[in-house]
Amino acid sequence: MAFQVLGVHHVGVTVRDMKRSFEWYSRMFGLTPGPVSEGSGEALSRSVQVDDAALAFSMIMIGNTRLEFLEYHHPEGRDFDRSNGDVGSAHVCLEVSDLDAAYRDLLDKGAVFNAPPVTLDSGALIGSKWAYLRDPDGIQLEIWESP
Repeated sequence: MAFQVLGVHHVGVTVRDMKRSFEWYSRMFGLTPGPVSEGSGEALSRSVQVDDAALAFSMIMIGNTRLEFLEYHHPEGRDFDRSNGDVGSAHVCLEVSDLDAAYRDLLDKGAVFNAPPVTLDSGALIGSKWAYLRDPDGIQLEIWESP
């Protein structure tokens, strides 16, 4: 190959209100948002395949990768309405040191989980624990603890 993949630079998530998302992710996970940048113009519109795109974007460092928030000022996007079974649906999984403690803490802060944590009892990931929750825009998140 003529190049080497070095890692995952970021995962981008489109949000309705960046300030609300910053506040929620900061309160829930203790994450610190980076500076906000703005973008618009023909090159951006072509690249993101959104006519007349104008947006703000910012990244939050999480370990050795980043979570990028994009807020489109124009055009206004539709609310997220996908299920996990829909093709193209994705989720962001955050590895935590203690899933049970994280679950209780996040519940106390008002997080809405799909179901209580699950512990895998067979297979290559036996002993791993996970739980799904949604952010204020309905974006699917997962918390994960490796054994």
